[in-house]
Amino acid sequence: MVQSKATSVDDFMLEVSAERRPALDRLRALCLGTFGAEHELMAFGMPAYGPPKLPWIAFNSQKQHISLYAGQSALEAYADRLAGVDHGKGCVRWRRPEAMDFDLIAEMLEHVQARVRGA
Repeated sequence: MVQSKATSVDDFMLEVSAERRPALDRLRALCLGTFGAEHELMAFGMPAYGPPKLPWIAFNSQKQHISLYAGQSALEAYADRLAGVDHGKGCVRWRRPEAMDFDLIAEMLEHVQARVRGA
């Protein structure tokens, strides 16, 4: 799935492969816990959190990997812990769900939330 046509995150999650579903359920739960259900939406064909036109964070289940779009600041803040993990300026990619470090992801989400609050 590159860009989903789902109109809700619940519908998006129904499209996810069974192999990736537990990891994406856990990722979604972390996002909901950090940003709240009131900020959850579909943006650019993927689950996102924040304002519709410029979400704070998003994730996706792509053909070859799971992506987390956390922004350049979060990736820079955790660059040492992302060594060896496929990532770009603002996106982290995991080919295997079991390779995802959910403690690190939670910290990255908190970093984004602190920036949103202006801390």
